[in-house]
Amino acid sequence: MALDSGPVNGREALARLAEERVDHRFKGLPPDAAGLTVAELAGQRRNLFTGGFATPVLALSAERLEHNLALMETYATRHGLAFAPHGKTSMAPQLFHRQLEHGAWGITLAVPHQVWVARAFGIGRIFLANELVDAAALRRLAAELDADPDFRFVCYVDSVRGVELMDAALTGAGAGRPVDVVVELGAGEGARTGARTEAECAAVADAVAGTRTLRLAGVAGYEGEVPDADPERVHAWLRRLVALAVDFDKAGRFSGLEDIVLSAGGSAWFDAVADVFAEVPDLSLPVLKLLRSGAYVSHDDGHYREVTPFNRVPAEGALEPAFRLWTQVVSRPSPEQAFANAGKRDAAYDLDLPFAQVVRSADGGPGRPERRERPATGITVTGLSDQHAWLRTAPEAELEVGDWVGLGLSHPCTSFDKWQLIPVAEADGTVVDYIRTFF
Repeated sequence: MALDSGPVNGREALARLAEERVDHRFKGLPPDAAGLTVAELAGQRRNLFTGGFATPVLALSAERLEHNLALMETYATRHGLAFAPHGKTSMAPQLFHRQLEHGAWGITLAVPHQVWVARAFGIGRIFLANELVDAAALRRLAAELDADPDFRFVCYVDSVRGVELMDAALTGAGAGRPVDVVVELGAGEGARTGARTEAECAAVADAVAGTRTLRLAGVAGYEGEVPDADPERVHAWLRRLVALAVDFDKAGRFSGLEDIVLSAGGSAWFDAVADVFAEVPDLSLPVLKLLRSGAYVSHDDGHYREVTPFNRVPAEGALEPAFRLWTQVVSRPSPEQAFANAGKRDAAYDLDLPFAQVVRSADGGPGRPERRERPATGITVTGLSDQHAWLRTAPEAELEVGDWVGLGLSHPCTSFDKWQLIPVAEADGTVVDYIRTFF
C-alpha cells in the first residue's frame, strides 16, 4: 500500500512527527537536546552511551528491528498469507508504515482510539480485532468510510445484540457505506470474546444479513485463547474456523464480495495458522487469509522467546529481541543487593521480570574506561518497585554504583506503552532514529 494513500498523506504526517520539539514529555533523552526537533536530534547521530542520554532509557536495535520486519514478510509470502500485524503492540505509526513497506496488507487494532491514530497517519486498511458497539465511535467510523471510498475497515461481531447496536448507531448516523464485519468464533468455553458455537455464529450472520448498514465479510478468531492450548487443540479450533467459512460460503452468505476474509493469528501459534490455512479448499471467491501477529516487531527476551513458532520450526528462521532497557545502579547497600533506577513505570512486568544481560562500567575515576561492556554475570532482577529494579548479586557479580545495566524485556505489548519517544540505536550505540508512540 502506498505510504501517501487516502485523504491523509502518510508521508507528510510522519514528517510532522520529526518536527516535534524534544521536551519534558520524553524520558531518557539528553537534557541538552531540549528545544531541538526530533529530526535535528536524529541528525546529530548521538551515541546512546556517550551522547548525554539519561537513565533509564529504552532503546530499539536498528539491526534487529529490520531483521524481524524482513523475516515476517518472508514468512507470510512463503505461506501465502496476507499480513495485518497487530499495531496495538507498538502504537507507533512509523512502525506501521515500515510494516506496510514490508508487504503488510494493513494494520490490526483493538479499540477505536487506535483506529483514529492510524487514520491520522494515512493507514488505509484496518482490521479491528474486537467488537465495536460504541455509538459515538460508530458515528465517527461512518464518517471516515463515507469520506474515503478507498478506506477498508473490518471488525468482529459475536452477538445478535451487538449487531442491533451497530445497526442502530450507523442508521442514526446516516452511514452511506456498510461496515464490513466478520463473525468471531470463540476459542472455547472460558475463552475471551466470540460466539461459542457454530449455531450461534449462524444466528449472528443472519442478523447481519437483516441490516442495511453491515456486510458479512468473513469469519475470524484468536487461537491464542484456546483453553489449555497445545498444537492439537489449536489446530482443531482453526479447522473449526475454516469449516465455518466453508459452511457460510455454501449457504451463499458471501455473495457480492470481492474476497472472503479468514483471519486468525497471535504471536504464539502463527505456525498452526499457516498449517491449517494452507488446507482451505476452493471457495466461491478468493480467500484473504489474514494473519495478525504483531509482537514480532520487537520480539522479546521472555514470553515470546519461549513460545515463538520459529522455535518449533527452526528452518523458518528466528526472530531477535530488539529492546534493551538501560538503567543505572544508584544504590549498593550490601554485597548481595543493588538497586537500579528503572521500575514498573519503565519496564514490562506483566508476564516476566526483566533480565539482566550486560553491564557498562561507570565513567570516571582511576582505571575506569568509558562504559566497558561485560556480561551481567551473577546479577538477577528479583522485583520492581515503581522506579527501582531490585537486583540480587552473587559473589561473582561485578557491579558498583554508577554502572549501567542493560535489561532484556518480556512481552513487548507492555514495553512500548511506557515510552513516548524511543531511540533506535545501531550496534555501536549510534542513535539513527526515534520512534513515537501513541497510547
